[in-house]
Amino acid sequence: MIRFARCSGIVVVAWILVWGGAACGPRSIDAGFLPLSGPYLGQTPPGPKPQIFAPGIVSTGMYERDLAMTPDGQEIYFGVTSPSFSYSVIMVTKQVDGHWTAPEVAPFSGNPDHQDLEPFITPDGKRLLFLSTRPTNPEEETGNEDIWVVDRNGDGWGEPYNLGPPVNTENGEFFPSVTRDGTLYFSRTYREDQRNVVCRARWENGSFAEPEELPAEVNSGRAQYNAFIAPDESYIVLGVYGRDDSFGHTDYYVSFRNPDDTWIGPVNLGDQVNTAGGREYSPYVSPDGRYFFFMSSRMAETDGSPTPRWTYARLKEEHGLPGNGNADIYWMDASFIEELRP
Repeated sequence: MIRFARCSGIVVVAWILVWGGAACGPRSIDAGFLPLSGPYLGQTPPGPKPQIFAPGIVSTGMYERDLAMTPDGQEIYFGVTSPSFSYSVIMVTKQVDGHWTAPEVAPFSGNPDHQDLEPFITPDGKRLLFLSTRPTNPEEETGNEDIWVVDRNGDGWGEPYNLGPPVNTENGEFFPSVTRDGTLYFSRTYREDQRNVVCRARWENGSFAEPEELPAEVNSGRAQYNAFIAPDESYIVLGVYGRDDSFGHTDYYVSFRNPDDTWIGPVNLGDQVNTAGGREYSPYVSPDGRYFFFMSSRMAETDGSPTPRWTYARLKEEHGLPGNGNADIYWMDASFIEELRP
């Protein structure tokens, strides 16, 4: 996230299922939710070409972004928001007794008076960090853009609490991502000049050290934000705006970290991922390292056949399908990332 408006209203979600559940299946839908089993919501794994992830289940025609998974892959979290960010919530679906549950608003989210987005689960599975505008003072209606945390409590999560200083400040902090050794990467928007940068805070002696801005090999554009760090800290994927080698408004780039803590990059992820018109600023790699997930507002590809004339019924149908120009979550084989290392 970069900027929020005050939230109002209640989210009402109708879940739909694409026939067959395949990631590359048709966009036509079937009302209801059929039992699904297997990894990744039972979806057919993608290859090197991006596919809409879980059409009709996760990607529905609404505005979805920010995927996160538990290390065992048994729980999937994602964000749903309006294009204007007038509301936003974190959703969850779990595999219980071999079958995936229908997505629902996570227990720690859903208050219409503030915004929740950008979940991230630590590699050990013990903490879930997320962006929220909920107030730290009960007397306030809304708070700052801060990083909040819930700790694992049995099969669920405990009560949310603010991560606090030195990470959270009077500026905006958001999109957390954590390495195996506990180092936190996050985005910060400075209130004075609206400068957007990616920062890092080392975990030292039981608390976070003072955050540092990453060097120009990462913070390379007019604005950069929403960075995913590899668990071993070997690379970082983020959205960058304002570079000459961009395909459009904001593109995904990767920078590679050397053992001496120097960085190489950034490298554009290419035209399979980035487009001229799509909003692209929410990356994630699955805990097993196999799949790259990313948000994009690209239009769905057509089969080349003539497009029928618009009717009101067809307009309503299109509004409820993924690939309609709202943000969806895509996935693809992640092996290409390491191939981009100079």
